Amino acid sequence: MTEAAFWERKSFTEMTHAEWESLCDGCGKCCLHKLIDSDDHDETVHYTDIACVLLDTGNARCSNYAERTQHVPDCVVITPENVYQLDYMPTSCAYRRLAEGRGLASWHPLRHNGSTAAMIAAGVSAAGRVVNENEAEPEDLELRIVTWPLKDYD
Repeated sequence: MTEAAFWERKSFTEMTHAEWESLCDGCGKCCLHKLIDSDDHDETVHYTDIACVLLDTGNARCSNYAERTQHVPDCVVITPENVYQLDYMPTSCAYRRLAEGRGLASWHPLRHNGSTAAMIAAGVSAAGRVVNENEAEPEDLELRIVTWPLKDYD
């Protein structure tokens, strides 16, 4: 009998740091600039196609992950303690999916020996779909709202 994968048998707080970090699918959607509609009583989150200055837009990975909060002070560090409050994370986010009891998506790299090919094929990655914030005008945020980050697959 095969033992269940660590994300199926451990709580977030039981995971090692390496296991926790491996849950990140590397889609890059958490690094997109978001607008929150405060006039809406639900405070709807709108994603843009403008990415954090540190996001490599070609592969959707942080170019300086280890020191990201030193360069981007408002970068949100997802932890086992705050994951349940981060309801602005995309519904496809592995951390959010597990926090909501939905399990990892079929395209998640952990289900494909670390390969991101299935994730990219599913259209979940920000790779090649976004621009760096240095290449966009801040006043254009409302004109750059996109809906693809909201799609969740399985």
